[in-house]
Amino acid sequence: MRLSRYFLPILKETPREADIVSHRLMLRAGMIRQQAAGSFAWLPLGKRVLDKVNQIIREEQNRAGALEIIMPTIQSAELWRESGRYDDYGKEMLRIQDRHERDMLYGPTNEEMVTDIFRSYVKSYRDLPLNLYHIQWKFRDEVRPRFGVMRSREFLMKDAYSFDLDYEGARAAYNRMFVAYLRTFARMGLKAIPMRADTGPIGGDLSHEFIILADTGESAVFCAREFLDMKVPGEDTDFGNDAEIAGVVNAWTTPYAATDEMHDEKAWEKVPEADRLAPRGIEVGHIFPFGEKYSKPMNASVTGPDGKERFVSMGSYGIGPTRLIAAIIEAGHDDNGIIWPESVAPFDVVVINMKPGDAACDAACEKLVAACGKGGREVLYDDTDQRAGAKFATADLIGIPRQLIVGPRGAADGTVEVKLRASGQRDVKRLDELLAELGGAA
Repeated sequence: MRLSRYFLPILKETPREADIVSHRLMLRAGMIRQQAAGSFAWLPLGKRVLDKVNQIIREEQNRAGALEIIMPTIQSAELWRESGRYDDYGKEMLRIQDRHERDMLYGPTNEEMVTDIFRSYVKSYRDLPLNLYHIQWKFRDEVRPRFGVMRSREFLMKDAYSFDLDYEGARAAYNRMFVAYLRTFARMGLKAIPMRADTGPIGGDLSHEFIILADTGESAVFCAREFLDMKVPGEDTDFGNDAEIAGVVNAWTTPYAATDEMHDEKAWEKVPEADRLAPRGIEVGHIFPFGEKYSKPMNASVTGPDGKERFVSMGSYGIGPTRLIAAIIEAGHDDNGIIWPESVAPFDVVVINMKPGDAACDAACEKLVAACGKGGREVLYDDTDQRAGAKFATADLIGIPRQLIVGPRGAADGTVEVKLRASGQRDVKRLDELLAELGGAA
């Protein structure tokens, strides 16, 4: 992709309305455009990152046995009246009417609709367990939407909903999602720590928020230092082996970890002082069961092995991809801009032509771009006429992991300057060697 033909509206100045780092950098890097309070258009650079985040989420949900669906964003109020939530839900719900004056709403969440889908088709315990997930836009009319896509009114959400015959099955489903979440965030370059969360009226011990540690985090968290060295389960994890999955969950829930509202000072005192971490954190995922909260009032039941009807036990598992991108930036940036993990970076490589129109520079850059394509690497080619300082500033701001810099002197000598965005390390490599390296599989 040639930068001269790409839509990348870089902002030189920081917008006044941007309060936090991710909001400032996403606007400046041309990833998003704010259309209204809490409402954003995702521009080409931001959309590329969003697609990569969604793809990782999909792969790990699929690996754990969840099945993707998509549901309407406009929902019937009748379903919500069935569950008893229509009148209880606050002003965050955008209530509307269609041309026939039927009460409708813009979905803030999808428990009712997915329960309706389930009850329409599943009648026997033999069709369980079942886990359905979707990734789609939702709307909550926040009183004061702030902090960019970290807390917006319209947002992309991945929600999975599990259906099981009993508590034991629901716990196994919970464990599978727990492990899937560990893998999802790790693949995005994040260390997400599962922390005990409020279970509300459901009770029990099954509710966890997945928190990444960041100086700019929303709230205080408390956790044992050993989480930093714990290994996330690999690709060979057998999600069909309930005992194996339960063992992983046990290992990740044994050390102390709690958000500020769930903090237990007595338990915290038992953690050796040298092993305590009390940083700030950002929630990137939340998993919790709700038992028969929706299945009972909506009559979502199956025939059990004893021939009796039973209300299914359900659970919910959420990740906000749009919010997650902001969290990744909060955890990975410096004074010059974004530092993307390679797995979600909009491009793998940026080739910077220091003198477009110079035959040698142009030829070297074209060879590098071709080699990147051959090796399966996504490349942005800066062929613009901007001065050198502006080119470097743009490359650092948008955070592409690897910069390949070609100037007249290097082109004449057959060399390329290579800069790694994360470390700032610079090396000079022979063009022919770099072409061979890039032309291999990514």
